[in-house]
Amino acid sequence: MRSLANENDRTELSQRLLQLNSSSTRHWGKMSAHQMICHLHDSFKAATGEKAVSPAGSVFYRTIIKWIALYAPLSWPRGVPTRPEMDQQVGGTAPAEWEKDLSDLRLIIDRFSREPRDFLWQPHPLFGGMSTGAWLRWGYLHVDHHLRQFGL
Repeated sequence: MRSLANENDRTELSQRLLQLNSSSTRHWGKMSAHQMICHLHDSFKAATGEKAVSPAGSVFYRTIIKWIALYAPLSWPRGVPTRPEMDQQVGGTAPAEWEKDLSDLRLIIDRFSREPRDFLWQPHPLFGGMSTGAWLRWGYLHVDHHLRQFGL
């Protein structure tokens, strides 16, 4: 299973991120490439406790849906709404400078993946508490999902 715990998987995502540019065209959804970069950065910041995010979901999401999302051999579905704090048109971080925003994302992915960690995992807004392995799996899947949104 692919995960940010695996150096080859991190390298693959990093190379795909470098293929993205501010004018990349989305295949689905509403975000621009630049908004997507900021969305991913905000999501990692929520996991590390640097950005507050409102909880949602239920026991069903914290058990069944979490297992399916992290471990079933399925691609994540398109069009699942994000939390308002991660939505760049609502409460997410507004895109500023492409190169800096992309660099910040790549840095937080590295920090998120590195041991020892200088942060404590925060509960996922839908999935609740997660182990380190689950967070690293989620991180890979989330970035992969949005890169596929832009054909990468």
